[in-house]
Amino acid sequence: MAPKLPATLLRRPCLSTSQTSSPSPLQTTQVRHATFVPRSRRPYTFTQLIQLSDGSTYTMRTTSPAALFKSTKDTRNHALWQPSDPNLRNVEVDEAGKLAAFRARFGRGWDVDVGKEEVEAAEGEGGAKKVEQGEEEEMDYDSFADLISGYAKHETQSKSGGVSAKEQAKLDKKKK
Repeated sequence: MAPKLPATLLRRPCLSTSQTSSPSPLQTTQVRHATFVPRSRRPYTFTQLIQLSDGSTYTMRTTSPAALFKSTKDTRNHALWQPSDPNLRNVEVDEAGKLAAFRARFGRGWDVDVGKEEVEAAEGEGGAKKVEQGEEEEMDYDSFADLISGYAKHETQSKSGGVSAKEQAKLDKKKK
């Protein structure tokens, strides 16, 4: 019977080295290089002069190549930043006349707060047609269902003879 080897010798790797000569002097071994992680590219920033609505200026680094930026709405002329300025409190500033054009075409029925004085003035000036429009505008809708049912009533009345969009446009032009 063979003698027993100690348990530590079984677990240890072989410490003795043996060199075997190979026919080629170059040995190939695997080498793992670090993976390339590209850095995020930062865009070039230009120096820009920013001019506020009151004429004051400051410089800033930005990606925009324009040398000068003139601000029309900024902290100096906006109601959010200057709540105490009475000139900025008017919400319905009609700079381009678009609000007036809309009201000329569609009336004031789309305004949030239609005053009863305006409706009464319209009734007094315009005669029977204005009175009918005033009555329709005075209808208060308590819920969305009331609004829908109101339109449904108008639809059943006008089903008998509809007017095409072209004819309606001609009628609208004649009214003006």
